[in-house]
Amino acid sequence: MSEASAKSAAIVHDLPVPARESETHWGSDAIAAMLREMGITYIALNPGASYRGLHDSLVNYLGNRAPQMLLCLHDETAVHIAQGHFKASDRMMAAALHSNVGLMHASMPIFNSWCDRAAVLILGATGAWDATKRRPWIEWIHTCSDQGQLVRNFTKWDNQPGSVTAALEALLRAAQLAQTAPRGPTYVNLDVSIQEEKLDTLPKLPDPARYAPPLSAQAPDTLVQAAAKLIAQAKNPVMLAGRCSRNIDAWNARIALAEKLDIPVLTHIKLPAAFPTDHRLHAAPPGNRLVPAVRKLLAEADVILSLDWLDLAGSLKQALGDKPVSAKIINVSCDAHVHRGWSMDYQALPPVDIYMMCEPDAVVPQLLRAVAPRKAAAPLAPSPALPAPPANEVTIAGVGAALRVALKDADYCISRLPLGWNGAYLPFRHPLDYIGFDGGGGVGAGPGITVGAALALKGSGRITIGLCGDGDFIMGNTAVWTAVHYGLPCLMIICNNRSYFNDERHQEHMAVARGRPPENRWIGQRIGDPDLDLAAMARAQGAVAIGPVERVADVQDAVNRGIATVREGNVCVIDMRVAPGYDAD
Repeated sequence: MSEASAKSAAIVHDLPVPARESETHWGSDAIAAMLREMGITYIALNPGASYRGLHDSLVNYLGNRAPQMLLCLHDETAVHIAQGHFKASDRMMAAALHSNVGLMHASMPIFNSWCDRAAVLILGATGAWDATKRRPWIEWIHTCSDQGQLVRNFTKWDNQPGSVTAALEALLRAAQLAQTAPRGPTYVNLDVSIQEEKLDTLPKLPDPARYAPPLSAQAPDTLVQAAAKLIAQAKNPVMLAGRCSRNIDAWNARIALAEKLDIPVLTHIKLPAAFPTDHRLHAAPPGNRLVPAVRKLLAEADVILSLDWLDLAGSLKQALGDKPVSAKIINVSCDAHVHRGWSMDYQALPPVDIYMMCEPDAVVPQLLRAVAPRKAAAPLAPSPALPAPPANEVTIAGVGAALRVALKDADYCISRLPLGWNGAYLPFRHPLDYIGFDGGGGVGAGPGITVGAALALKGSGRITIGLCGDGDFIMGNTAVWTAVHYGLPCLMIICNNRSYFNDERHQEHMAVARGRPPENRWIGQRIGDPDLDLAAMARAQGAVAIGPVERVADVQDAVNRGIATVREGNVCVIDMRVAPGYDAD
């Protein structure tokens, strides 16, 4: 990276007063130094006394650099920033949570990260486990037996080390496991006594290179050849491009494989971009539900190549109903390594004929070498043209149209999409154009994930844009302060329908099914009387705020101004008053 690029990528640094030289060290100094050796660049946190020792070491021993702290106004934001950073970079960062209360606050974003298969290193802390060393009252209520149990069902590993040297090993193991596919969050709980232990000498730090995560496993040649043979014999094969990395070489390999096979490809709106959505082989815009044309495509397929597809059995059921699956299924996924008994995020069990328990990024090049070129019997029918947005009301479709105009020839990263977004509104032509949903459906994730993506992409020239629902923004809006404080340019467009509208639809469904008045669906759902000034919330945290935008004539100008604001290095939030209703399922 050039000096100019490094400067543009740097974030605002809260510079500490230099500490005086000292031969005295503390347990937390070793822990902080280990984080630096491990390459942890940032640690997002909401402060707490349970890790005051580590906090001091990060500031006064390391100088608040590598890792640099990102102060957050809520524990949830800290984890969501780390999740968003991983989603946009495939690089792990850390988040710190205060005792049991911070962990309880952040349990939802940890679950989101788990379902999203996002590597996040979570550091926790607890009052002294030795009861004779606890401060009265506060360290008793902030100490609990087996604190990691709170999140054990949705973390890959947790540990409460009993010594400083054990803490160093725990950090290395946590990082290794978090970054080993299938990736996910890990949790290390640091006893305050370990952090504040006075050390005669600083222990020798292990070399993190010797504890790195393993390289992705390769599929056995026999399975690769069997899959290549199946595809060669297929008349109507389909590729499902699911969980894949942000690596551009892997992206290009998927395109090369699809083109060599002349095979239609589907992508998932809940997952990051895995294939260019305006490519001739991309069969239909990604959506929350399979449209009729896609259901037909899957129902008629004789071979389905699934690259770690999210909910493969569910998609087959949408296409076939209760009919048996006659197509041969080639499943490339190692996700079963984290399937557990508590969370059902693994979805229904699909039938599989060839099972390669590897990451798609590893197997696609193997398949590319093994398959013979193939020509489809008939070209794909082009997707129908998008209808023009309504001229009399602001809609999600209108916001999409305005973004298409404003982002022409620009590099962008969509960090969040609202429910009802049609996958055809914006093309995804690069693995960073779209980084997927929140993973676990935890409302409030959008702002923090957007800030984390902006952190990862700062200095890249790519514009980070999160399209949040109003409920999503209301719950997570304090992430705006962190973005402003640390100079992380991003645009949040709030698709504000003044309602928890998804639940309005559920209540309407229930009322109709029970023969009751569907007109009552709004009660306990609508956000009004008083109306919330979401732009004022953003403005109060130092962001440039636009809106409320209520007229169709003002939508394009608002979007243009928002993008210009981000290009200037600022944070912008637009309160876009969209009509209730979804443009797509």
